[in-house]
Amino acid sequence: MDQRLQRTPLALAAAAALLCLGIGLSACSSKSNETPTAPATDVGVFTVSAQSLPLTTELPGRTVALQSAEIRPQVSGIIQKRLFTEGSEVQAGQPLYQLDAASYDAAVRSAEADVAKAQATLAAARLTAQRQQALRAADASSQQTLEDAQAALKEDEAALLSAQATLASARIDLARTRITSPIAGRVDTSSVTEGALVTASQTTALTTVQRLDPINVDIPQSSVDLLKLRQQLGQGGLKDGSARIRLVLEDGSAYAHEGTLKVNGVSVNTGTGAVTLRATVPNPEHVLLPGMYVHAVLTQAVDPAALLVPQAGVQRNASGAASALVVGADGKVEQRPVTVAQAIGNQWRVTQGLQAGDRVIVEGVAKVRPGQVVHAVPTALGASAPAAASAASR
Repeated sequence: MDQRLQRTPLALAAAAALLCLGIGLSACSSKSNETPTAPATDVGVFTVSAQSLPLTTELPGRTVALQSAEIRPQVSGIIQKRLFTEGSEVQAGQPLYQLDAASYDAAVRSAEADVAKAQATLAAARLTAQRQQALRAADASSQQTLEDAQAALKEDEAALLSAQATLASARIDLARTRITSPIAGRVDTSSVTEGALVTASQTTALTTVQRLDPINVDIPQSSVDLLKLRQQLGQGGLKDGSARIRLVLEDGSAYAHEGTLKVNGVSVNTGTGAVTLRATVPNPEHVLLPGMYVHAVLTQAVDPAALLVPQAGVQRNASGAASALVVGADGKVEQRPVTVAQAIGNQWRVTQGLQAGDRVIVEGVAKVRPGQVVHAVPTALGASAPAAASAASR
């Protein structure tokens, strides 16, 4: 009996210890089954906004003088004197060469003498005709004699007109011995010197006068690109630009003056498939010379609601298809296929797949996947956009 009473407290203590151990293990097991919630990943987002954007095309071009006149002699003769400084500015009508005019001056004097002779002959014929008219009225002369006098008068009148025409032609030839510039502009080097014989029928120009301010720029553009542009303008997606043009010179420097597109090609070159555009550019300093190669940056259209996205926010798969990760209103990542038109600095102009207000992930793209909840942090990446976009397709 005493032994049984002594074992009972010990048994109760052991049972209590076992109970506590079981409760502790159960609590530990419950805690181990709970999954801790991971914090949302921070990503940098760029909010897309619509903006008006001029679309430009950069094309090669050649400068062409606004006016160009090849100076050739209209009469033959020996060059007595060159009357201009090569490379200088000349005015319309300014003398350039003087030919030996002795023979032409003699021809003028001879023609003047022929005119004077014809005038004297005509005066005598007129008096004869008047006299025969009076005699015939008095019935003192025959009708035949009167008619012969009147015919001689008309013949002498015609002879005077012929002599006067010969004199005018001789004076023209004499004036042409002084070769003048038909236009104002800069005169080129002379291909002949004093003492050289020139002829009216020669094909070699003595020199060339070119008007350089303003100057034209001929720009070939692919007819395919021109058709695409016109199609977009016709559909209303783009607005017609102001046809402004900027030039980049051969050394890469920007030309100081802006030009205007004047002629939008009217035919397609069958060899190149290009249409020639012509622009007129101010050239007061004569920096541009005819035949110079330039790059023409041409504004042909304006996108009134362009969507620009930093290039870091657009990814391409193995097949080249473009897509962007967009953070929705619920904070979940959504992958959208997009269509890009061209690069503008460090941005893409997106034409399909996005709209104004979308938040595109541009930082931390590699850390997230579609459907994941993220914490969007605005970023200034790509906040500043270039003033114009190149219209070359990508």
